[in-house]
Amino acid sequence: MSNKTTYALGAVAVVLIAVIVILAMRWGRGEPAPRNDGYGPVRNPSVVAVLAPDGAILVGRPDAAKTVDVYEDPLCPGCGSMERIHGQEIAQLQDEGKLAVRYHLVNFLESKSPSKDYSTRAIAANECVAEAGSGPVYSKFHELVFATKQPTEGGADLSNAELADVAREAGASEQVQQCISGGAKVDAARANAQVALGRLNELLNGRASTPSAFDGQSKLDVNNEEWVADLTR
Repeated sequence: MSNKTTYALGAVAVVLIAVIVILAMRWGRGEPAPRNDGYGPVRNPSVVAVLAPDGAILVGRPDAAKTVDVYEDPLCPGCGSMERIHGQEIAQLQDEGKLAVRYHLVNFLESKSPSKDYSTRAIAANECVAEAGSGPVYSKFHELVFATKQPTEGGADLSNAELADVAREAGASEQVQQCISGGAKVDAARANAQVALGRLNELLNGRASTPSAFDGQSKLDVNNEEWVADLTR
């Protein structure tokens, strides 16, 4: 074997080792720590949840200084990660009136659930909770459904009865729980999810993905750990 070949193979080996080290560092780093950890979900009763006719759910104080739009699928792992990392940070800003969030829920991942309709049923449950109007209750329910109790893609999902139990844990009324367990909003949720998906495709040129967040028409980089803080600076 010539010296040139030996040097070339050595260079390739060095590059491969560097790539492996970088990937190992990224994998070992894992998910970033929750921001504002310990704050919890929304606690200010002035924060309200408002369910729009198209299914969008606005959560914030009526006098909130800024409103952003967030698109999520209840089965989306990245949405769960965003909730775990930024949920408490967002909740504090909602309590302080600095930020409101308009959630648009889509269902393009539900074929990955055993029931084949989990995303739609979870969206319906979100609508039942939001319609009651309590920001603190909706915030807690959103955290539970999107993070703490979020099913894994391909894993077991939650029945309507189990979603109703999650709502009860979040502080929802018996009427709200019945709305969920009886599937009262499933048909509306399915239609609303398609409206939200159409809007997301328009915003992303036909390449809908979740989580996606927008300040007006400007897409926010949710992989930037400072994206929420930057909104209020």
